[in-house]
Amino acid sequence: MNAYIFPGQGAQFVGMGLDLFEEYPQAQELFESANDILGFSITDIMFEGTAEELKQTNVTQPAIFLHSVILGKICGDNFKPDMVAGHSLGEFSALVANGCLSFEDGLKLVAKRADAMQKACKIQPSTMAAVLGLEDSIVEKVCSEVDGVVVAANYNCPGQLVISGEIEAINIACEKIKEAGARRALVLPVGGAFHSPLMEPAREELAAAIEMTEFKNPTCPIYQNVPTTAVIYSDEIKQNLISQLTAPVKWTQSVQHMIKDGATVFTEVGPGKVLQGLVRKIDATPETTSIIKP
Repeated sequence: MNAYIFPGQGAQFVGMGLDLFEEYPQAQELFESANDILGFSITDIMFEGTAEELKQTNVTQPAIFLHSVILGKICGDNFKPDMVAGHSLGEFSALVANGCLSFEDGLKLVAKRADAMQKACKIQPSTMAAVLGLEDSIVEKVCSEVDGVVVAANYNCPGQLVISGEIEAINIACEKIKEAGARRALVLPVGGAFHSPLMEPAREELAAAIEMTEFKNPTCPIYQNVPTTAVIYSDEIKQNLISQLTAPVKWTQSVQHMIKDGATVFTEVGPGKVLQGLVRKIDATPETTSIIKP
């Protein structure tokens, strides 16, 4: 069975999507439609902007979504996932890929999500940190013992967990985690504490937009970040998508469930190859590949 996986924030690069725009009329049409929907020329930033411009949350998230979704669209009938999953933002790309969301609605929700997250980041200074080489349970225990908000946010693969929270709490947690034997505990250059309780204002704003958007039952199951198991009903998908902003991304567990349910090939759709690397660290048995072009 073929599992299609979609990357999240951090996979962007200057020039992303330009080859698709130049070679495929359908891609050009979709990119131009995206500029109209967003109200600014995201293609200018994607194709020839600076890395600094591209890493702004309100640009990064729609840019990665567009690259992933348009890549899938131009594959036509050859694009046939048996199951899908997306890392954080990538969950929206996955939901367009399996027919749950339309291209237009998916892009509008991603833009709303990015804007809401950016606003939430300004309310309280916060950050994230990557922890390498320590068991998840030990990281979780350290976080629970630190005063202030600091929680496990991204379970990326065994031995790689990202924590999220208030700046001071993150700094204290990093020191304690290193004392507990972690190989590294490194504060990340991000704008805020994604996938933590500090994203509650963004969750509320996004929830209202999601509730007003039409979700269809998908053509194949999605393994969402929150439950990690197969989901096929649109109402359940909506609720999981709302919960995702303040809940951890359980990527390790999602991949494990996909393999248990029969995934033999993981195909990454979008910029970069980060997810393929994570899959191989979770379980080296399945084949990993990516869609470059049709």
